[in-house]
Amino acid sequence: MKGQVQCCIAGGGPAGMMLGFLLARAGIRVTVLEKHRDFLRDFRGDTIHPSTFELLHELGLLEDFLKLPVQKVRGLEAHFGDQAFPIADFSRLPVCCPYIGLIPQWDFLDFLADHAAKYPVFDLRMETEVTDLLVENGRVAGVKAGGVEIRADLVVAADGRSSAVRELAKLELLDRGAPIDVLWFRLSRKADDPSDVMARFGPGRIMVMLNRGDYWQCAFVIAKGSLETLRSQGLEAFRARVATAASFAADRVAEIVSWDRVKLLTVQVNRLRDWCRPGLLCIGDSAHAMSPVGGVGINLAIQDAVAAANVLYKGDFGIEVLRRVQRRREFPTRVTQGFQVAVQNYILRRVLEDETALTPPLAVRLLSRYAFLRRIPARMVGLGARPEHIRSPAASPSVAA
Repeated sequence: MKGQVQCCIAGGGPAGMMLGFLLARAGIRVTVLEKHRDFLRDFRGDTIHPSTFELLHELGLLEDFLKLPVQKVRGLEAHFGDQAFPIADFSRLPVCCPYIGLIPQWDFLDFLADHAAKYPVFDLRMETEVTDLLVENGRVAGVKAGGVEIRADLVVAADGRSSAVRELAKLELLDRGAPIDVLWFRLSRKADDPSDVMARFGPGRIMVMLNRGDYWQCAFVIAKGSLETLRSQGLEAFRARVATAASFAADRVAEIVSWDRVKLLTVQVNRLRDWCRPGLLCIGDSAHAMSPVGGVGINLAIQDAVAAANVLYKGDFGIEVLRRVQRRREFPTRVTQGFQVAVQNYILRRVLEDETALTPPLAVRLLSRYAFLRRIPARMVGLGARPEHIRSPAASPSVAA
């Protein structure tokens, strides 16, 4: 029996909004449910990678998107003390935008929502949280959300690493483990500060700093589960650690006026054994939580959405079709997580455990010395293991209606 909509997507993040847009563009009746009232959330991933710029180009949306205030990062550096080591060079990637773009995630999501809204078959419902699944004869047939039942031929879980839909479906999660957590906070930026994105390493400490124009978005890496120990040492001790990690900004650490200004990201690296069951598909962080290493989580989620749309646009939501999506995307997920786990275990954990004078790892020294090697991490971070392309068709808004 046909549902009220063809596809109901739980979660209005990058994966959910991209899939909703692509399906509506192809003429599929789709409803996206977002539990918050807007997309304004601080310390979300704010990177748009070359693979995503390529997709926007294929969709004919790149020119409009680049009218937004996108900061361009053409390379990455690792800082050990006062020494800077270039480790990735995006400028040689064979793409239309050979750089990482920094832009608030809410601007990207608003951009997708505005373009999706041009299609009458697209429905975005804010402040609407999925609370239960409708199941008939062993098949997911819709959701309960916002006090109503929404029947659908297919439900897609794109509601993040703490996916309620995934939990309701009782899908098995395989944990790869993560030895780190991340503390997010802001520091003001001065005109004479360095301009590039930086990973700053020191004895027992790691901090990544993203240039957001008038402020730095800072990610302070800590050992897994060590936040309470850090808090017990006092805020002043934490400020001192930040000042040591980024000496050029030491005069601004007093801006961290309380622990309320510091947000914990509990790092997870996991993936589902099965991404689907009849009537249900998981994509993005709902299917695989990624480490912040490389900042690739958003773009991997967008690639999932494109791969899903490339087969779902035909309106066939059978279990074999859903398994095709998993088969297509499981390989790049495994490769990326393997890369992230290796960096976590062999570089990040060792830095955090060693309070003595720090020597840059051999891999960092080689990347810095040989420019051609910097293309390898640039390709892994910028494009990924299996970049997708738009295969779903475009129906005009009038046809899509």
